[in-house]
Amino acid sequence: MRDITAILIDYSDQAALSRALNSLRPIRSRISSVMVLYRHERPSDGLTDAVDSDHLQLISAQGEDMGKWLQETINTLATPFVLWLSGRDYLPAATTPDTFQLDDNQTVLGTFKQRRNTTIQTPVFVRTSRVSEKPLNLSSELPFQEALLPSWLIRVPDSEKIFKEGLVKEAGISHERDTVETYQFMQKYQLEPAHIERPSLTVIMPAYNMAAYVQTAVASTLLQHDQPDQLLIMDDGSTDATHERLQRYSQDRRVQLFQQENSGKARALNRLLAHVTSDFILELDADDWLDPDAISVIKTHLARLPADRAVLYGNLRLWKQLSGTVQFKQLARGMPVSGRNDLLAYRFPLGPRVYRTSLLKRKGGFPVSDFADGRLYEDVSTLNRLIKHHRFQYEDFTVYNVRKHSESITKQNDAHWRDFLKSLD
Repeated sequence: MRDITAILIDYSDQAALSRALNSLRPIRSRISSVMVLYRHERPSDGLTDAVDSDHLQLISAQGEDMGKWLQETINTLATPFVLWLSGRDYLPAATTPDTFQLDDNQTVLGTFKQRRNTTIQTPVFVRTSRVSEKPLNLSSELPFQEALLPSWLIRVPDSEKIFKEGLVKEAGISHERDTVETYQFMQKYQLEPAHIERPSLTVIMPAYNMAAYVQTAVASTLLQHDQPDQLLIMDDGSTDATHERLQRYSQDRRVQLFQQENSGKARALNRLLAHVTSDFILELDADDWLDPDAISVIKTHLARLPADRAVLYGNLRLWKQLSGTVQFKQLARGMPVSGRNDLLAYRFPLGPRVYRTSLLKRKGGFPVSDFADGRLYEDVSTLNRLIKHHRFQYEDFTVYNVRKHSESITKQNDAHWRDFLKSLD
């Protein structure tokens, strides 16, 4: 019975693709079709006779959103099962047609992948109907292409999932720092929720012309194990597709979307501040993203934060935007800030910035300074105002990811930093 559609995703290496196709040989009696989805060079014809030529489809996904394409394709499949292989995966020699079996109450057969001391869970064999019921994320909602399948897996109840060691193998495993950091991020999808109810926390996000990145920022908040109490987003008069991309979340009850004529980041933040009802506020830039455990980690620290602290902050993970992907650069560890001089001498942006709502509102919110009409360095202006009367708290935690890219407004205005410092009171 040919009850499986095999989908091979993004094999950039011809030898790895050939190995993956040949590894399907033992289960060819169950394979209805094989789809090879490629984004770069077209695979060579006649790579293998592992599947009949009329069962093999080579499909270009250049310029396509991988998650969207996969979902639309799976929605049209007639086979009850899908087999996913990606990157450099192949099936081991011991695979048989009986390897891929699910009980009536099971919908996913997954396996484990390792990089150094980090292990992630990934789905391999799934019921087609389950993917239709629980759609994949868009690739544009995820910081890494590799997160597409692991991020979907967390939406399936544990009772429906089973895992087997060694279900797939990988050719040429990389242990480079980029790969390890990516796996450490994806491992957090598997964490159990902490369900810390108090103190309450709101994520606020201003967005201006960040169409390329804004969905990753939003989705990183919605994919939290412990949801924030509010997610407030302000489109600050974007002239690109930012507002269109944000409309995807307009029906989500967890999200409140706002729009204003372009007035600058400080004004956008203040308008969001008026809607905040929580004890604390986490500011998320539209080109950055959160780890899946960010809310629970931050709430754990907030639960024991001294009452006189106005700001909680930690470490930042820095990534450089490349063409179609991000490259890990460094972990920027924070340090205690005890006064204004420490703040202005800080070697990188203080973050993630978690404000105590009552103190931030008492001090007038986010200052709209005369310098650049409040459109630059609003974070430093806010912190400079607060530190005159209140203390900040550094804790050693890392849940916030900063994307370094050429479109960054701050990056484009580095030359104005000294003039800004002179303008501070």
